[in-house]
Amino acid sequence: MFKLIVIDGQGGGIGSLVVKRLRDEFGDSVEVLALGTNATATSAMMKSRADKGATGENAIVLNADRADILIGPLSIVLPNAMLGELTPKMAEAIVLSRAKKFLLPLNQEGVNIIGVNKEPLPHLIEKIIDAVKQEIGKGDQDV
Repeated sequence: MFKLIVIDGQGGGIGSLVVKRLRDEFGDSVEVLALGTNATATSAMMKSRADKGATGENAIVLNADRADILIGPLSIVLPNAMLGELTPKMAEAIVLSRAKKFLLPLNQEGVNIIGVNKEPLPHLIEKIIDAVKQEIGKGDQDV
């Protein structure tokens, strides 16, 4: 079973939308772990039917390397992002994780991704779902 980790902070709105779409698309055929930089974000993702949830720096550092795919906004790899909620240790653990990283290119934190067309969040989430489908399909071929 593929293990997907969704990471979000602040109010958890982006993460909860991602978790909801993952559940709509894959049902219980994938494991979804919600990791929040704060309890509000974790709670929002749990309400969208993540299998498990954990909060804070240690939870993210410990679990980042235990997934097949990490999903979240670009800011999860930027130290001190999300008004300081995302610590340098969190960003480092995510970047160094062997998991594939599927990041939403939201231009925040003063970082602009050049060459990426600006699209509404729902369109970006659909692209994440398509990328997860593709990755799961590759995994099925490896068996």
